[in-house]
Formats: sequence, structure tokens, C-alpha cells
Amino acid sequence: MVFKDRADAGKKLAEKLLNHVDQNNTVVIGLPRGGVVVAFEVAKKLKLPLDIIVSRKIGMPGQPEFAVGAITADGKEVFDQRLIQSFELERKDLEKIIEAEKKETLRRMRVYRPGRAELNLKNKTVILVDDGIATGMTMQATLLSARGLGAKRIIIGVPVIPQDQINVLKRLSDELVYLDAPVNFGAISIFYQDFSQVNDDQVIKLMQAA
Repeated sequence: MVFKDRADAGKKLAEKLLNHVDQNNTVVIGLPRGGVVVAFEVAKKLKLPLDIIVSRKIGMPGQPEFAVGAITADGKEVFDQRLIQSFELERKDLEKIIEAEKKETLRRMRVYRPGRAELNLKNKTVILVDDGIATGMTMQATLLSARGLGAKRIIIGVPVIPQDQINVLKRLSDELVYLDAPVNFGAISIFYQDFSQVNDDQVIKLMQAA
């Protein structure tokens, strides 16, 4: 399945979440940046509020795009222990990267949520939305954050996910909703005709519109 763009993916994903339309105590949480575009369409269709949790991948030293973990603005961390052990990494090897990514998550929370009260998900149903899942690290960290903020039920909604991530995320969440789950995944971008980078201004505008 190939989507025109993130908005198209969000509209299609929303069709599989219609049982949550206008449900009390339910909120859609987008993962910035790209996930917010998808989440905006989901929230609009379901008539639900939109908010964000910022998570950032922790890259391999010297290879920032190679994720070995992820961290959220409130300090929730996850690591791929198999990779950590395989590359014989220690905490000290990642400290500078962790510190830099934590700083960026806090910056994004300030920029994307100006004037908003601290996020409170106590006893809420939360629909976590991203534009796709690759390693699953950022989604897992976001899920931990949502649990820590009191979420009662967590639903993960994504347009595309690798087959090998399905059981992992089903086990960690209460429900997993997706549109495509290829065996040969490659990269999220190949499932979009337009996968242009989303900038801060776009996220801010979507948050204001929501």
C-alpha cells in the first residue's frame, strides 16, 4: 500500500478507528514531527482532541540514523538490548547522544505546546499515532511515557508497520491498528509518494488548528 502523503494516510487510518468517534476521555497523541500530520487527520475525523508526546531516537555513535534506543521529554528510555550487546556499547558511550536528544525533546515540547497545561492522561484512552514504524523504538518510548502519565488504555495507530514489530507492539499496548504490514519493509518513505520533511512551523500550525 502506497499513500499519497501523510494526510492521505491519516484519513485512511481514521477509517479503521471509527469506533472511537467522539468518545469521552479519549485523546489522539501524535509523534512529532511527521506523526502529527497523520494524527491531525485522525483527530479531526474522530472528533477528538489532539496533543503530542515528543520522543527522539538514540542513534549509534557515529551513525545517528541507526537507532539503538529512544528517549522522551519526560525521560522515559528504551534500548534495543540485542544491539547494545552486539556492539558492546555501555551507557557512557551513549551519554552525550542521550543528553542531546533529551534537550531536543524538551525544546520541541516548549515550541509545539506554548501556553498549554502540562499533559495529563490520567484514566484516558490514548491513541498514539505516527506516520509509520521502523524499529519501534520511538513508539515504545512514547508508550512508556503515556503509561507514566496515567493512560488507562493505549491504542497504537499507524499506516505501516514491519511484520516483525506487530507482536512486540501488541504485547506492549492494548490495541494495535495498522493498514499495511509488509514482510520486506525497507524504509517508511517507500510507502509514501510524498514523504517531505515536516518542519516545526507545520507542527505548530496543526496544533493550533486542532
